[in-house]
Amino acid sequence: MTSVDVRTVEGGKSGSVELPDSIFDVQANLSLMHQVVVAQLAAARQGTHKAKTRGEVAGGGKKPYKQKGTGRARQGSIRAPQFAGGGVVHGPVPRDYSQRTPKKMKAAALRGALSDRARAGQVHVVESFVGGEKPSTKAALATLIKLTEAKRALVVLSRTDEINWLSLRNEPRVHLIESGQLNTYDVLVADDVIFTRDALDEFLRVPAAAQAADESGSEGDEK
Repeated sequence: MTSVDVRTVEGGKSGSVELPDSIFDVQANLSLMHQVVVAQLAAARQGTHKAKTRGEVAGGGKKPYKQKGTGRARQGSIRAPQFAGGGVVHGPVPRDYSQRTPKKMKAAALRGALSDRARAGQVHVVESFVGGEKPSTKAALATLIKLTEAKRALVVLSRTDEINWLSLRNEPRVHLIESGQLNTYDVLVADDVIFTRDALDEFLRVPAAAQAADESGSEGDEK
């Protein structure tokens, strides 16, 4: 297992935690991570784009000029696609861009992304960003600077950590996320990943439970 120091608000060391090799030291599958990230970005698209066809554009009910005798090409409506203000041919229509991605693929891609950051020394653990019981952006940023100088930091917090969330939510260099919402894309776009101690414990319990369930299911299939 990889050992990571747990930092205090003052920047000192309060101990260390072990990062399981099954999550933080696996072989990164680049094609898998790419597939998962593409699917995640596709699912984020609204898909509400729409262009009107010639039948949906208002106006154009009157024939612009007579059929014969003008020397020009015959036209039936000024809302035809060749006219300015007319309809659009083969334009975008509302659609669902989401792709089906199995949970095991998402989990494997996340493990690969976390392992890549951990091997590069870009995974940090801190007790808290604020020492008191009240939110303080100034104090949180002072703690953050002691941990990393990265331009983009992913800070993982526990579900009930309201103080740290309020303290860091307005910092443009920081992207906040709950431990249960951790995903491959956010890990890869961030330079450093910072867990609070509670968030790391919360995150490790979920994968451990999922892994135990998978193992029990595979044993049942063998029987």
